[in-house]
Amino acid sequence: MFVRVNLNAWQSLLAPGTGACYSFIMRVIAISTLREFWAKHPQAEVPLRGWYADASRADWKTPADIKAAHRTVSFVGSNRVVFNIKGNDFRLIVAVHYNRGMMYIRFVGTHKQYDALDAGKV
Repeated sequence: MFVRVNLNAWQSLLAPGTGACYSFIMRVIAISTLREFWAKHPQAEVPLRGWYADASRADWKTPADIKAAHRTVSFVGSNRVVFNIKGNDFRLIVAVHYNRGMMYIRFVGTHKQYDALDAGKV
């Protein structure tokens, strides 16, 4: 028995009006690092959850894609990207593997902690 499926109909059910389905494009490793940080700094929880939600749904293929979504990011070499969190109170460094669609959290900390390290080597 063969069943004919209208893919466009399924896509519009999953993502109304877009003609494409939602998927998690970038895989962020590991949210546990963020959880540990916001347990110590509760004021960082909402902004970090927001960043995680945005990043895990992103289709970032190049640094320009990230810059278009987050104008205040910095690129520090070795595929490291620095995000300002909560109005620059906190910093988040991730290593991005664009070809694999993966981001590895390398550091999350206060601005003062960030100033004490070499972001390109974390």
